[in-house]
Amino acid sequence: MSEEQLNAFLEAVKSDAGLKEKMKAASDPDAVVEIAKAAGYAISVDELKKSQAEISDEELEGVAGGTGTGVTGGGCGGVF
Repeated sequence: MSEEQLNAFLEAVKSDAGLKEKMKAASDPDAVVEIAKAAGYAISVDELKKSQAEISDEELEGVAGGTGTGVTGGGCGGVF
């Protein structure tokens, strides 16, 4: 996965209500990767976890609507 793929996916989630709802329902990083893959983005669990630390809280809240605790803490539903 490239950083560009992740950024493009996050932008798509921000602008696509259907993707945003799917992300809210994601229960773990594997589910996030599967959602991204189905949407045409090539991301991996390892890259997702690595990049999570690099994404600002503001960006995460913008994508998720400000709910949840993170990819590794309580599910992905609120993060992406």
